[in-house]
Formats: sequence, structure tokens, C-alpha cells
Amino acid sequence: MKKVRFLQNGIEREGELLRDHIVADGENIELDSIKWLPPCKPKNIIGLALNYPGHAKELSMQATEEIVLFMKPTSSLIGDGWNIIYPRGVKNMHYEGELAVVVGKKLRYSSRKDAMQGIAGYTIADDVTARDFITNFFRPPVKAKGFDTFLPLGRSLTTSDEISDPYSLEIATRVNGEERQRGKTSEMVHKIDEILEYITSFMTLSEGDVVLTGTPSGISTVKPGDKIEVSISSLGKLTNSVEAEKYDAAKGVQFI
Repeated sequence: MKKVRFLQNGIEREGELLRDHIVADGENIELDSIKWLPPCKPKNIIGLALNYPGHAKELSMQATEEIVLFMKPTSSLIGDGWNIIYPRGVKNMHYEGELAVVVGKKLRYSSRKDAMQGIAGYTIADDVTARDFITNFFRPPVKAKGFDTFLPLGRSLTTSDEISDPYSLEIATRVNGEERQRGKTSEMVHKIDEILEYITSFMTLSEGDVVLTGTPSGISTVKPGDKIEVSISSLGKLTNSVEAEKYDAAKGVQFI
């Protein structure tokens, strides 16, 4: 099953995505009549740093023996088709296509087996990062990864019963149609069950929470006007365009 959340006539709704339409409350809804929302409503969004050896190498780092985490705010969430806002003054913003794990029930002190059974499903994520603000790896990259719109999520949550092996998936990212990133989830240093076991050893994960599992090698800078497409086999495609931040000096607000 592919669960979705969406806006229709300004009203938030939920349903099931079929091939070319959504079924919600017994109604068939055309895709061109809605705006996609992230497929879950997390309280917590936790990311894993340097979980693919190739990505660590391209940053002149080493994949970590211990799990290294960061958190993204819920204000960074957007859906498929929404614009990623390029902040004023940023010089090095890039995509990070990755597999997102969505929690299905409360998890605390979970064993690896129990943790896997507590997964609701998977979706696509783009962990957008402004690398300008990562100058010291001993400091969490909160600003670098925390700007508004810096976490697009795929249009659907593919339930875990449809993904027999989460380590057999292929991730690819294209910018303006050009492939720039490709990797396989089998390359992960720390596997999903280990990650969830570690996180729940010190904090509670709740239904809808999102865990980002890291990105393969192939990151590159993007700029306003670029179109980013992240695809993961069995999950579909996530597409977002980059738009320059617009600022009204009189009102002091950003328009999205």
C-alpha cells in the first residue's frame, strides 16, 4: 500500500495512491487536482551522518564506526512538487537523496528485531544541506540542514510489507535531467535495525517520526532554477525545483 497526504481545495486529506489516482473515503481523486503533502506528520526527524563510505570519501572523511546523528526541524518539511527555497547569501547548497524510514508505533529500548517490526514504511527524502555552515564536525549541522523547505519527502509512504529487502534499493538523483548521484542501500555502514536500536536506547520514537539513513556519493551544488529529482526503486520519484528566496524589506517576510 502507498499511503498519501494531500491538499484538495485547501483541505488536508489522506488516502491511498494507485497508479494514476488517489482513493480517499471511497472517492477517486485525480492527481492534477491536489497538492502533495509529506506522507507522514513526524514529531522528530533524525538523520544519520556519513553512513555511506563513498559519501564520506568525497568529503575527505571516513565512514564512522559509531553512529553519528543530527536532527532536522519539522519546519523543513515540504512535499513533492513544492519549491526548495535557496537562502540569501548561501554559496554551496546541495541535495542528498536518501531512504527515509517512517516509524509506525512507539519505540523505546527496542531490540533490532522489534525495531524492524515497528516500521510503518519507507519514503524518499532529499536532505538538502547548505554546506557553507558546516565548518566543524564537532558541532551539529543544525543551521546547515535546518532551513525552511530543506526536507522534501516523497509523495507516498510505501508500507513495509511491500519492501521485502530495504537493502536492495537503488537511489539516483538527477539535476535538470542529468544523473549526478547513484548508489544502493546495501552500501549503508549502519543498517536500519542497528540505527533504530541505538536511537531508542536514549529517546522515544513515535508514530510518524522519520529517520534519514544517509546519502551515497555524488553530491553537487545546485542553484535557483534547478530541478532536482530523487528516485528510489520500488518507492517512486521525488521532484522539487529550487527557487531563490524572496524578501520584502518593508514587511521583513519571505514569500514561498
